[in-house]
Amino acid sequence: MADSIEITREDNGTSGAYYAPVEGSEKRAELTWAARGKARIADHTFTPPEARGKGIALELVKALVADAKEQGFTIVPQCPYVEAQFRKHPEWSDVRAEIES
Repeated sequence: MADSIEITREDNGTSGAYYAPVEGSEKRAELTWAARGKARIADHTFTPPEARGKGIALELVKALVADAKEQGFTIVPQCPYVEAQFRKHPEWSDVRAEIES
């Protein structure tokens, strides 16, 4: 299923999201972010219950990471799911940022 996911991006400059439609659901999967300097804080992911376990959220994170590499921003994985994926994918360390409070 992950190969056929169509991801759309929304970016209003200070925040944005990645979305994927979910077949059979009115809700779509999403990963939201907020900008802080040259970093994007990945603060939330959601996949409708009927689509969980199919790799949709991971594809959203991969899209964010790919955009970071292409566009030159870094990612603060504030969302627990995104943080877990960064732990599983040490090859993404080049786009990981830590923001001090």
